[in-house]
Amino acid sequence: MKKNGKKLLSHTRVPSSNTLASKRSTATRKRSVLGRYIVADPKICHGKPTFRGTRIMVADVLEMVSSGMAWETIVEEWNGHITSEAIAEAVNLARQAFLKHALKHVTESIAA
Repeated sequence: MKKNGKKLLSHTRVPSSNTLASKRSTATRKRSVLGRYIVADPKICHGKPTFRGTRIMVADVLEMVSSGMAWETIVEEWNGHITSEAIAEAVNLARQAFLKHALKHVTESIAA
């Protein structure tokens, strides 16, 4: 196909509006400080909450806590890149999120 004497590529793909909106929203999102030790930065780990100055995801540490691992062991597993205080902050933020959103995850109602 030609237009104005130039060959047009028939396989040229125009991004959908969803793709463009997604790119714009990622570009405009900024680093969020969630606490003293926890941040969410769209440039780090796809914006998932991480411990400040690391790529250690909060969800991974919370999984270790939920499995019953001692906090001191968790700190050792991450070579001291996180502290017990940072783990405590993650647990507290998880608690707050649970209290705020628990009813959205009800699987069964039981009569009182």
